[in-house]
Amino acid sequence: MELNNIAILGLARSGIAAAYKIKSMNGAPFLSEFRKQNKVKDSTSLIRDFDCEFGGHTDRLFDFKTIIVSPGIPLLIPIIKKLKKNGNELISEIEFGFRIKNSDSKIIAVTGSNGKSTTVSLIHHFLKSAGFNSILAGNIGEAFTSFAIEKPGFDFIVLELSSFQLDLIKSFQADISAILNITPDHLNRYNSFDDYALSKFKIFQNNIENSIAIINSDDEVISKKIDEIKGSIKKFSMETKTDMYFDSENIRFGNNSYNLKKSKLIGQHNIQNIMAAILSTSDFIDDKNLYQNAINTFSPLSHRMEFCKKINGISFINDSKATNTDSVKFALKSFSNPVRIILGGSDKGEDFSILKPLLHKHSCKIYLIGETRNTMKNLFEKEHRIELFENLADCVIKAYKDAKNGDIVLLSPACASYDMFINFEDRGNKFKEIVKNLDEK
Repeated sequence: MELNNIAILGLARSGIAAAYKIKSMNGAPFLSEFRKQNKVKDSTSLIRDFDCEFGGHTDRLFDFKTIIVSPGIPLLIPIIKKLKKNGNELISEIEFGFRIKNSDSKIIAVTGSNGKSTTVSLIHHFLKSAGFNSILAGNIGEAFTSFAIEKPGFDFIVLELSSFQLDLIKSFQADISAILNITPDHLNRYNSFDDYALSKFKIFQNNIENSIAIINSDDEVISKKIDEIKGSIKKFSMETKTDMYFDSENIRFGNNSYNLKKSKLIGQHNIQNIMAAILSTSDFIDDKNLYQNAINTFSPLSHRMEFCKKINGISFINDSKATNTDSVKFALKSFSNPVRIILGGSDKGEDFSILKPLLHKHSCKIYLIGETRNTMKNLFEKEHRIELFENLADCVIKAYKDAKNGDIVLLSPACASYDMFINFEDRGNKFKEIVKNLDEK
């Protein structure tokens, strides 16, 4: 690549990582950010180290052959349309990382509407347990280009990839690629659900004959497009006997079986995540005991069906990462006890009505917060007990006061968090802080 002919559009985590990677390789990128300088973290250092502009995007961008676009920038905004029309090459930080990556490292990449972070963390856990030098990057932890990927030394690069990161790949190719599921999400960023699904399927677009694709054969959207996938396909299922499946007690894979009684992961969706992680690494690890021990010792990620505390027999579960309706479905199916669910947040264009059957079956009361609370109230109030709140603290305290011994208080919002919080982590941490300070009844 021409490292002196690159601009970076958007100075968030991945854009800044790409900028410093280019600088370390003797390039000189131009940095362009819509936000004002005082709103950008470490802007003083960026101005010292790079040629930058803040507070808007100027025509200087058109002078650069390649533009690395932050995944947080919608591709329908005017500057993106103008750059496309001008013929500038628009790529993601993931595509840039692939182009400079040392050929010694194998890539295992995972996408899907739900379960990505848990699955890639399991994959990384399995590989590290087997003694491989593995890094975990992409949409989780550190950016892809923040590591010394251009140098030899890494056996595996495990990437969590969002649809936004996949939108602008060109030549990116994983040795092992997986789609866990495709359900409605981010519909405020795409023209249709079909466009969103196509974005996910880009993970397979550059597969070759010896590429391996891991798919969830229970997912109707994925199954309909299976003929479009190149390379070898390995399937996992909760419903049918395929390459890997669950028989109601154990995961079955060939002559091997894995018991989940000691696993700390809750819910059927996490069984799917475990199966996807085993399939993604099975060509490199042939040790049943290693997998079983790794499953037993893996700790759930924060904000994903995370047990917080039990007070007076009432359990509090932080599922703040449940930013779409499908995640909430998984959460509700995980409990047999009555659930007092906290829903609401910023709207991503989803149809919340699809939650009605499971809410009727599992929830004893719904507690609503955020900008979607009135929309949800109008949808659910005829069939459910509902209460609205201005803030999360009042909501949690009321749910606790209402709850009885054995009840579950579940934060599983079905929405993004940006109306009231910095991100879903901030929302989850606030929830845990409120629960921590609850007094015994």
